[in-house]
Amino acid sequence: MSRAEPADTLEQLLRATAAGDAQSFRRLYDATSSHLFGLLMRMLKRRDWAEEALQDCYLKIWQKADTYAPEKGQPLTWLMTVARYRALDLLRIKRPEVEMPDEDEAPPMTFADGSSDDPQLRAVESEGLKRLQGCMGGLAEEQRRSVLLAYYEGYTHQELAQALNAPLGTVKSWVRRGLQRLRECLDG
Repeated sequence: MSRAEPADTLEQLLRATAAGDAQSFRRLYDATSSHLFGLLMRMLKRRDWAEEALQDCYLKIWQKADTYAPEKGQPLTWLMTVARYRALDLLRIKRPEVEMPDEDEAPPMTFADGSSDDPQLRAVESEGLKRLQGCMGGLAEEQRRSVLLAYYEGYTHQELAQALNAPLGTVKSWVRRGLQRLRECLDG
């Protein structure tokens, strides 16, 4: 993974890209594509899908660079958000390609909202989700955001530090303490 350009450089490249400067767009791609590709690989788990999504991302970035608003976040965070949404779109589109198990091999049906057709399993899942939500609500804001981004969105510590604009050691501490508090809460 290449080292990211400073945020002000990326911001300038985005502004120039929005103005139609192809050379700046190329520099933006060179500076950030490895970060976006890493995220896409983690989310999509397939190189061919990640490559397809990366191409779509930069097409979207070329077309929508003028919508980047510096007051809302760092340039790399905006680019990662574009990539994340593209990966989620691709997963929705590709999902029908996933082979379904035979009926006798299938686990109890679980629906997208987390519910199941097995009443006992549904009760256990519902209770577990309520406990988890309650425990997440007890975390400090920075711990909750760090844990969600790390375990739901797949951010690395380095990406968290950039996204949250905080030192790497602080972010590691937020994740570690957040997980420790979650464990204590769920065990209690």
